[in-house]
Amino acid sequence: MAEFLELFTYPFVIRAILAGCLISICAAVLGVILVLKHYSLIGHGLSEIGFAALSISAALGLSPVIISTPAIILASFAILFVSQKYKVAGDTAIAIASSSALALGVLVTSMTGTNSSAYTWLFGSVLALNDLDVILAVILSLTVIITFTIFYNRLFLISYNEEYAKSLGIKTGIYNFVISIMTALVVVSGMRIMGTLLISSIIILPAVSARNISHGFFKLVINSAIISFVCFVTGLLCSFVFNISTGACIVLINALVLMIIKLLKLRGN
Repeated sequence: MAEFLELFTYPFVIRAILAGCLISICAAVLGVILVLKHYSLIGHGLSEIGFAALSISAALGLSPVIISTPAIILASFAILFVSQKYKVAGDTAIAIASSSALALGVLVTSMTGTNSSAYTWLFGSVLALNDLDVILAVILSLTVIITFTIFYNRLFLISYNEEYAKSLGIKTGIYNFVISIMTALVVVSGMRIMGTLLISSIIILPAVSARNISHGFFKLVINSAIISFVCFVTGLLCSFVFNISTGACIVLINALVLMIIKLLKLRGN
């Protein structure tokens, strides 16, 4: 017990808990919208685009965040623009962009020999977190919460029935771009802890779990945030205690929670 409590005396543990909890809550809130809009794969697609940007930045000796942030935001705009302008299904546009970006990232990494740096970004590392990451997580969480609160009714309509929202005169394109920006920022912020391969899981899994136990949009958002928070903290602490991968542990706990909810729901029926 003493060894467990001693974990909380380390600054990197405190940074990981603070930044990670904020990012996981933001991811879960946005995940609700993305799942309802059938854009659940956008987190995965943007993370692979982020991997390509990180590979290029490592090869050029530039700051990963400076390169990956605008690249991911622009990619989110491009995916949304193509899917809306040319009537391409959202998942199709994401699959095309993500597979191309992943191939580019692998090619650059193999040509430049930046394998160790790429491994860290692929699977994440809590040791890589610094004070700036915590500050960015706080700013991001405040931005998402304020935006969600102000535009709650519009986001609700857009999530469930975008055509009906358009008929009411709501400029859905603007709100879709806002959602894309916030999702891109969540992906960038979460890659440090979760890695590019696993960040999409904390966007999708809590929202899917909450959808099975929630009635109404508000309860869905709250339950998704709670599930994401509990799973993140549990996974993080388990990874410290058993000395295993943080990102993988968090994802597996999220998956376990989803399985338990599904089983309980089946038994209830």
